[in-house]
Amino acid sequence: MDVFESQYDLIQRTRESLFRYCEILSPADYVKEVESLGGNSIRSLHAHVADCYQVWLGIRALGKSLPKIKPESVDNVQEMREVFKKTDALVHEFLNEFKDKWDPTIQAPWQSDSVELTELWLFTHTITHEFHHRGQIVKIGRQLGYIPPKMNLVKP
Repeated sequence: MDVFESQYDLIQRTRESLFRYCEILSPADYVKEVESLGGNSIRSLHAHVADCYQVWLGIRALGKSLPKIKPESVDNVQEMREVFKKTDALVHEFLNEFKDKWDPTIQAPWQSDSVELTELWLFTHTITHEFHHRGQIVKIGRQLGYIPPKMNLVKP
């Protein structure tokens, strides 16, 4: 059993519960910008999460050339699910590429500098980043009047 593949499977299954929650939102509320959270919308946070995976794992770790994911290019939750199918494929490519090679460092641009990061750090950063924004998405939904179900990590 590959522990990182298993961990990402839990993340994907947990993400599914967030998608199901977002599907109860009206289309207007999914894209509504909420000032109390910096003018972000649920859609923009979802796009930001997917883009983070692309930047850190696709561009910086795998050396791919990938376009930025722009929130306005995604109209609804179903289209965002499609964005995340591509994200999942990228994560699996990353996990296969760096299987058993988690300690070597790579030079990665960071702000105006360059830092040495391990593949383990890159993977950990992207998944914790997703859960950080998951909480913000649920908070926006709650502010818009949608009561979320329990949003814990799914059980194995």
